[in-house]
Amino acid sequence: MELFDAIHGRVTVSKVKPDLLPRDVIEKLLSAGAQAPNHHKVRPWRFVVLTGEGRKKLGDVMAASFLERNPATPPEGLDKTRALPLRAPVVIAVGVDKPAETKIVEIENVSAASAACQNILLAAHALGLGAIWRTGEWARDAKVKQFFGFDPDQHIIGFLYIGYPDVLPEPYTRQGFEDRVMWME
Repeated sequence: MELFDAIHGRVTVSKVKPDLLPRDVIEKLLSAGAQAPNHHKVRPWRFVVLTGEGRKKLGDVMAASFLERNPATPPEGLDKTRALPLRAPVVIAVGVDKPAETKIVEIENVSAASAACQNILLAAHALGLGAIWRTGEWARDAKVKQFFGFDPDQHIIGFLYIGYPDVLPEPYTRQGFEDRVMWME
């Protein structure tokens, strides 16, 4: 797939098939992520790949955390929360390292990990896969961070849900850059 076609043609695919992805395909996605630019070559991203039972374990952690914060939640509400990671056969949680040296600025690490996410999304699209980048409360949840082995103040910048597309959304034209640019010549 030509680069500009990938950039302009990638869309969020929120409904994917439950079919498993081969490990080598997942590794291609991770390799694409690892090509992202990053200041001082610190490679600040942390990828946690969840498949199979790993997704169920994450769902259990999410349900336990939700119940702790909302003790009156009925069982069906917990089941809904528990099922969130099961929406795709692969979930890649992307964390960001905190700066380890004074010359490293935190926003640079966050930006680099965001670029890694975009590379993964573009690679998924190029491979004919569907993907969605989700954030929300679970990216800030202390129990979820602990489950991944992240520090409480470490950022999770997203969960990339990836699989074979079940339903492809209609292509759409995104707004251009024209109203978001100022030329200084």
